[in-house]
Amino acid sequence: MLSDVEREARSRMEAAVEALRSDLAAIRTGRASPALVERIRVEYYGTLTPLKELAGVSIPEPHQLLIRPWDPGALKDIERAILASDLGLTPNNDGQLIRLSIPPLTEERRRELARMVAKRVEEGKVAVRNIRRDVLADLKEMQNEKLITEDDYYEGREALQKITDEFTRLMDEVGQEKQNEIMQV
Repeated sequence: MLSDVEREARSRMEAAVEALRSDLAAIRTGRASPALVERIRVEYYGTLTPLKELAGVSIPEPHQLLIRPWDPGALKDIERAILASDLGLTPNNDGQLIRLSIPPLTEERRRELARMVAKRVEEGKVAVRNIRRDVLADLKEMQNEKLITEDDYYEGREALQKITDEFTRLMDEVGQEKQNEIMQV
């Protein structure tokens, strides 16, 4: 019974870490990465569609992205979505594909991005703590319904705290890696 609860908590926390990783992948570091634009939502025939479903994204040079839409009619929509995004990049449309030049980051912008990473890591930690709170409530409910003993409840609580600490540390490590990547010139 307790192992099921711990397994559920662990899988939910792993999902929170993966969500943080994908969120941080979209923050630009001065190097071209398809993850920068894949999550941009493009209004395509009245539907918001992720860019990765409308176009292929490649990296011809270390500081350039090449976006090749599968439907040439979507070119203007993709360009508009990139301009509206918070990337701060200006697309260069040649009628068939879009080139995005990734300029080197200034020191001030690096610090700003590092603060953004820290904020996102903190949001991830809050998600992990919310999962802990939910699982603790489940454990308490199980104890009240006499499905587990009081000793099992306290044992489960300790195990849950260890899991929470483990995933909090993991989120810190993921955030530190991204901050190091951003601050690297």
